[in-house]
Amino acid sequence: MLETFVQVFIPLFVAIDVFGVLPIYVGLTERMDDASRQKLTVQAVLTAFSISLVFLVAGQIVFSFLGITESDFRVGGGIVLLVLAVYDLLFSHDIERSPEPLLGVVPIGIPLIMGPAALTTIMLLVSAHGYGWTVIALLANMLVVWVAFRHAPSITRGIGRAGSRAVAKVVALFLAAIAVMMIRSGIEKMIGTH
Repeated sequence: MLETFVQVFIPLFVAIDVFGVLPIYVGLTERMDDASRQKLTVQAVLTAFSISLVFLVAGQIVFSFLGITESDFRVGGGIVLLVLAVYDLLFSHDIERSPEPLLGVVPIGIPLIMGPAALTTIMLLVSAHGYGWTVIALLANMLVVWVAFRHAPSITRGIGRAGSRAVAKVVALFLAAIAVMMIRSGIEKMIGTH
């Protein structure tokens, strides 16, 4: 049971990349007071969770409608994740923006917390482990994001901006490895080997 949870939690944790998002979050909220920052954090986490639940449910319907198999999505999703991971490894993606009322929705909730990599990973996890485990892992990851954002100033002071970027690069490398695994397993299923 714990092993299954870890198998579902880790890929989603890597795809969300909370440590990569943390410096951006701090930069976007540094002029806010603590109460405004906490309100924004709740808004961002609820937005990300809501969008991911809609995608989790509607994704399977779209699969059926378009005639897409799990193997097709594994290969396609793996390629997308690989491109995103390589982009994160090679290019900086800092965002400069002044505080706005809907900052928690866009860009923090979508696409920083719940971006294409996380949404693709959710679809693959549902196919591999079912809705129950995926929702549990999603809730656990949203809790991690909320705690990290709540203590963001302390965390970034502790590891420093350079440390945050280094962690983000390592996470991107793991994301690339997961993407390659997804492509490999999708191709294996297509040609009927295991």
